[in-house]
Amino acid sequence: MLYSVTLNPAVDRELTVPEITFDEVLRASASRVDYGGKGFNVSRMWAALGATSVALGVAGGRSGQLLAEGLAGLGIETDFLWIQGETRTNVSIVPADHSRYIKVNEAGPAIDASAYQALLDKVAGLARDGDWWVLAGSLPPGAPVTAYADLIRIIQNAGGHAVLDASGKALARGCQASPRLVKPNAVEAEALTGRPIETIEDAMSAANQIRTWGVGAAVISMGATGAVMATETGVWQASPPPIRERNPIGAGDSMVAGLVWRLSQDAATEEALRWGVACGAATAAASGTGMGNLEQVTALAAQVTTVGHASLRGAPRTPRSHR
Repeated sequence: MLYSVTLNPAVDRELTVPEITFDEVLRASASRVDYGGKGFNVSRMWAALGATSVALGVAGGRSGQLLAEGLAGLGIETDFLWIQGETRTNVSIVPADHSRYIKVNEAGPAIDASAYQALLDKVAGLARDGDWWVLAGSLPPGAPVTAYADLIRIIQNAGGHAVLDASGKALARGCQASPRLVKPNAVEAEALTGRPIETIEDAMSAANQIRTWGVGAAVISMGATGAVMATETGVWQASPPPIRERNPIGAGDSMVAGLVWRLSQDAATEEALRWGVACGAATAAASGTGMGNLEQVTALAAQVTTVGHASLRGAPRTPRSHR
């Protein structure tokens, strides 16, 4: 089974305006509502690929109910922990040509100690041998910085595979729990490793560094440049084909979905990375915060170029966010 975990989900509202200008009233020519949060984006991409998953989340209020109903309408099974407060709404503003965007995220409702324990108990009750879990996004107010590390240990002690896509201290502490895979972007990896990442070679070195902390595999995404994936056997570099980028929001989540989907089918590293990059490219080319579909992803996967490299070992460093 595939699971996504979104601890701080959101209703994503996108408004299209003729152009982005400041200090005047803008009138939207179109609007769109999506059921957001990084983990939910992963489940949406899985659904687009024809895969079945369960989307776990922490939700509250009318916005939380809207998320549950919306995901169900997409054929995605949900299992929410309901808390007091209102699930956040995130707003994107894009011009008609989709050349730029403004995105504002709310903080989200707080989770208290009893609700957090209920979350751990829920995951412990579901975790099974061989299942894949994607833990993604920001932590809600009130959650301990060890939240992802706690969940990783529960999942992997049960024989499952935990994949972490987070940032900052939550990512650094999560790495200490030795997840099967982590997927920071270049900016997040710079903060984690304390080294600049400007080139593919920089990313390969950083990914190998992350692996020295006990992480099974490290993927660093670099937008239109592609991604690298370091494993115990070496490092793979993948470059996407040219696309017309319409909105990159959610592309990294789609990459994780494609990676995990193929890994859950026992695909080789190169093939999994190829499909991950193709899923990211398909979503970046979609309108709004929509996902790519299986036909688009299949066509793009055939155009992704991959190159293998020997593993580059460097002196281990403590993750900067641990300090």
